[in-house]
Amino acid sequence: MNTIAITVEPRSEVGSKSARVARNEGLIPCVMYGGGEVIHFTSNKKDLKDVIYTPDFQVVEITINGKTHRCILKNTQFHPVSEAIEHVDFLELIDGKSVKVELPVRFEGSSPGVKNGGKLQQSLRRIKVKTTPENLIDQLVLNISKLKLGQAIRVRDIQIAEGIEVMSPPGTPVATVEIPRALRSATGGVEEEEEEEGAASSEEASAEA
Repeated sequence: MNTIAITVEPRSEVGSKSARVARNEGLIPCVMYGGGEVIHFTSNKKDLKDVIYTPDFQVVEITINGKTHRCILKNTQFHPVSEAIEHVDFLELIDGKSVKVELPVRFEGSSPGVKNGGKLQQSLRRIKVKTTPENLIDQLVLNISKLKLGQAIRVRDIQIAEGIEVMSPPGTPVATVEIPRALRSATGGVEEEEEEEGAASSEEASAEA
């Protein structure tokens, strides 16, 4: 499991005014909930960038007042114009308490369709699952070694470990091997020639009869 650790400062005052003061000081207002109490704090931009700007799923260990909380990133608010980070929500992980998360998908194996000239198109990059912190993983692995030209692999094809429930619709395509236009045309031309040869053979057989 990917884990990143940050140390933050408690925030005694809440509200838009105190949040604005924190941002002017180069800090980001944050909140952590899910563990029985709501904890307000601030973090520096550098630490939060490492948490937010990544395609990986990771657990964040937040240390505040000497106590460490295991959390996951839940929501990030950005400025509508500058896109600067304005506020971040974290959900504390409690053993035995289920959480819903979106896990990234990683492919393994070599697709026969890709080897034959197809192009792998990924249509779903994250899949929603429900699990407990002790069963939490950082990615889902999808084997594409049987994926041929024109075929799709779907959510239901993912091998899920015990203790994890998939929430995304099972029939949703995750990836497809598309047939390039040039390859499709070439294949179509071959098929047309075969059909013409077959028709000619039939005519000859009829004439001889």
